[in-house]
Amino acid sequence: MKATSFSATGFLLDFSSLTNRFLSVQDKSDPTKPSPEWIKSLYERGAPTTYRKTKNELQYIGMPVGGIGCGCVYLGGDGRLWLWDIFNKNQTGVVYKDVPWHEKIQNNLSVLRPFDGANYVEPVKDIRPLEQGFSLKIDYEGKSVTKRLLAEDWDEIEFEATYPMATIRYIDATLPVQISLHVYSPFIPLDETNSGLPATIYSFTIANKSQAVVTVSVVGWLENKAAIYTAIDDQYTKSNKAVPNGVFSSVINKNWADDAYSFKADYGNFCLLSLNPSTVVNTAATLAPDVLFGPENAQPSTKRFDEILLGAVRNAVQIPANVTTELNYVLTWYFPNLSFHSIKNETKRYYTNQFKSAAEVGAYIQQNFGKLSGETKTWCQTWYDQSTLPYWFLERTLLNVSTLATTTAHRFSSGRFYAWEGVGSCAGTCTHVWQYAQAMGRLFPALERDTRERVDLGFGFHEDGHIGFRAEYDQQPAIDGQAGRILGIYREHQMSANDEFLKRNWPKTKRAIEYVLKQDRNGNGMVDSQLENTLDAKWPGEIAWLVGLCLTAVKAGECMAEEVNDADFAAVCKAFVEKGKAGMESQLFNGEYFIHLPDPKLGKTVLGSYDTCHIDQVYGQSWAFQVGLGRIIDQQKTLSALRALWKYNFVTDVGPYLTSHHGGRPYALPGEGGMLMNTSPTNETIPYGVKDAWQVTYFHECMSGFEHQVAGHMIAEGMTDEGLAVIKTVHDRYHAAKRNPFNEVECSDHYARAMASYGAFITACGYTYHGPKGEISFAPKWNTGKFTTPFTAAEGWGTYAQQKQGKLYEYRVDVKYGSLQLEQLTVEKNDAKPAKKVTATLGDQSIPIQLKQNAKTLTIKFPTRHKLQVNQPLLVVVHT
Repeated sequence: MKATSFSATGFLLDFSSLTNRFLSVQDKSDPTKPSPEWIKSLYERGAPTTYRKTKNELQYIGMPVGGIGCGCVYLGGDGRLWLWDIFNKNQTGVVYKDVPWHEKIQNNLSVLRPFDGANYVEPVKDIRPLEQGFSLKIDYEGKSVTKRLLAEDWDEIEFEATYPMATIRYIDATLPVQISLHVYSPFIPLDETNSGLPATIYSFTIANKSQAVVTVSVVGWLENKAAIYTAIDDQYTKSNKAVPNGVFSSVINKNWADDAYSFKADYGNFCLLSLNPSTVVNTAATLAPDVLFGPENAQPSTKRFDEILLGAVRNAVQIPANVTTELNYVLTWYFPNLSFHSIKNETKRYYTNQFKSAAEVGAYIQQNFGKLSGETKTWCQTWYDQSTLPYWFLERTLLNVSTLATTTAHRFSSGRFYAWEGVGSCAGTCTHVWQYAQAMGRLFPALERDTRERVDLGFGFHEDGHIGFRAEYDQQPAIDGQAGRILGIYREHQMSANDEFLKRNWPKTKRAIEYVLKQDRNGNGMVDSQLENTLDAKWPGEIAWLVGLCLTAVKAGECMAEEVNDADFAAVCKAFVEKGKAGMESQLFNGEYFIHLPDPKLGKTVLGSYDTCHIDQVYGQSWAFQVGLGRIIDQQKTLSALRALWKYNFVTDVGPYLTSHHGGRPYALPGEGGMLMNTSPTNETIPYGVKDAWQVTYFHECMSGFEHQVAGHMIAEGMTDEGLAVIKTVHDRYHAAKRNPFNEVECSDHYARAMASYGAFITACGYTYHGPKGEISFAPKWNTGKFTTPFTAAEGWGTYAQQKQGKLYEYRVDVKYGSLQLEQLTVEKNDAKPAKKVTATLGDQSIPIQLKQNAKTLTIKFPTRHKLQVNQPLLVVVHT
């Protein structure tokens, strides 16, 4: 491949050493597109993505393994924790602003903050502000072997990248034992409190494969680094303390007594505890093996703050031949002082409502370990093991929710959720970014409901109906954010058990919709006001992606108005959508794709997308599929637009494009594929109206959140080959050989928009849900003859399965957690043949049903609402 140089925001990169990972997948007849063989492979169930030491794939792995809204702790590929962004530092959005990105990396600063894409090009690694780890000593046949969780100690380490619970296998062919490790923080969809614990759990599984008894000792240690930044004076000391409580043993890091320091951002403590019997606690450990595995040091130690102060816990177990044992450990932290300069009345983290120290967090987990661990494992089994969807697809569409367990996302003691766009980047839970993120609304809907009500319709709401797009931080409206938050209100209503949320918030919701209606200045149903949008400019004219998004929001308004019996407003919304739809399809469709019609007075003299092929041009229709609104934009024109994006914007190698299109942040490098934001099929000299606007650089980038959005839309429209190819291309860009698989970068790390990936999962399942109505629907886009998928609802989650056996179709709903209130189930057959007989059972009881068939679609209604519970499956059998 030809060497390419690329200038991006102040740094120059030489890509001559990069290899093209896509050469094996390119179509020989059209190298810009993937080969049919590669496309076919995307549908294979496969196995969990596993990264290996021997392939040099561990160094960049950083899986967030703390609770949501609790700071960020990374799990490394070797099993050690790193980064430790838990000290509430650098929450101003200007962290190290004047420090060159390469110096940040060289100086090992414990932040991931450059906004220019540098972390994509040269990912950070090995940031370890404190010492932590585990060692194992194996005694067998008169031998004694000590192994640390370090890559150099093992023949092989395999990291199975299945968020929220990673599996790591440590391999040494000379040992008589097999060692594996599960690392996670409790993660239970719908339970945002137990999913928000500042804790990481280590579960070792040790299997004795020999014919003799083997003794294994495990020791874990942790450095006391409380007040890591502020305790810089000789007068301050730290100490460790052992607190035995039956099988509960811990190391508590005790801070100084000066009350003034209790308000510092890094004030707090740690706890390391063993959940195993006969634990030995060492409060003055060193990393010398003979001390780590030696006798208990019963006396607490006191050392200067600037010395390494370790605490350790140790267990020894005798494992009989062919027996497997498990040892569990918990590491917790407590750094309560969280504050932002734009929010004056929020100063504490949410977990302070329940706990007063890291030790209390540890005690809670010890007391509830069976529930917390069991429900987390049940979710992982439901998501990964019990699905027929490809493992890689399940991984990529879920793992971005780990953003909630980074310092992108926070939760105050009041319960309020607050977030950056990415880590430390752009304050205020920005509406025009967060409205792309579909994951939290489905997995933790209570957080989204509260954000709609408390922030969008609260702190950020104005009398004229506009929603400040960064709440207190910036009160001006963003037109795409306004529409997205209206759609979010509809989604949050659907993810509720009843209609109380909608009824309570309808007056303000209606005014927010009316504000959108007013942005159509000429009365043709197409918004044309110059308001902020996610590409950081106020574009004049009628812009397809903004017009379509607003039409979809108003359509949601029509549906909500009908539900609250506001017939007059429902009629206003319906008329607006009909008029705008006609205008969009007649005036903004150029015969192949949708465009930006310039303002008649200004023409193409100011920044805009104009006749370019823009990635979000039919985004409104994409949103419609997320909330079951059906068709907003003509199907054939929409498909034409998506095919144009595939034709003009998607490439298997961005290198040739970047040789002639300069500027932009490097979120895809030469040799990597992606879908470009904007291309100019008409090859205009100045396609964006101006040459020098800095926002033009966005158009040459591959930003994964937008890619996930359009991929999910493609899947919804039946373009599954193309949709899967786009997502798999992102998945490959974040392969651990090159960068952190758990950190999709866009204007800083762990960017919220990437949670649009969950929307692709929604559309792959053809899933829609309306909790207050008790309705759920599935229409999988492939493998319809035998398909199983996880689902979430307002009060529970579980699996949906369908299969065809001869002339029989079976549809089954299993609740794995909570419950599901159901009045109607809608499914699809493989053909339109009429159903001759339909039966339904709930648990072991037959229940009456009413069937309505429309071609392949079967709507099964129950005369009364049923409550599905765990171990009480619903089974519907259709005879044709």
